[in-house]
Amino acid sequence: MKKYFITGLLIWIPLAITFMVIAWIVSTLDRILLWIPEHWQPKVLLGLDIPGIGVAVTLLIILLTGLIGANVLGQRLVLIWESLLARIPVVKSIYSSVKQVSDTLFSSSSHAFRKALLIQYPRQGAWTIAFLTGKPGGDAARHLSGDYISVYVPTTPNPTSGFFLMVPRGDVIELEMSVDEALKYIISMGVVTPGKRAEVPLPAPVET
Repeated sequence: MKKYFITGLLIWIPLAITFMVIAWIVSTLDRILLWIPEHWQPKVLLGLDIPGIGVAVTLLIILLTGLIGANVLGQRLVLIWESLLARIPVVKSIYSSVKQVSDTLFSSSSHAFRKALLIQYPRQGAWTIAFLTGKPGGDAARHLSGDYISVYVPTTPNPTSGFFLMVPRGDVIELEMSVDEALKYIISMGVVTPGKRAEVPLPAPVET
């Protein structure tokens, strides 16, 4: 009986967690309908409440925004909008920082989060998985002697929080696993073991 019960749990727990996560995402995106005037909301127009329609509306807004921002007029509007935000003291700092991070992460030429690494953290002899985010820059790079890279060390089981480190390239071991496999490994606290894949080299060393 114990064996059968555990087998049942192994089947239902992933399904239940998946359902709860998807339900939370759908319910969160459905709240975007609150931005629409009441007489234009789908519930009023169609006469019934359709779960998940907020997801479709959100995806449509993102797609339309991308279509508008891809042409010359849209790019001009974006520049005007960004210059307006740049004049607001607190908003300026938050927006510029978030935009720089998002532009770096989603850029097709960026090396950010393209490689899983093995580093010693938080002390010598203790190893953890980190992700390559680039190379140190600005005043920080001028104070570092040698070839350094920037890495992000996520926490377990929530990889959205973590630590930013600048470590010598020689202290880093490149892992033969994708970023997705490394994230699964971290989230599962080492239970889900990733397979092997072709090695992706780190960016070329900085010439001195």
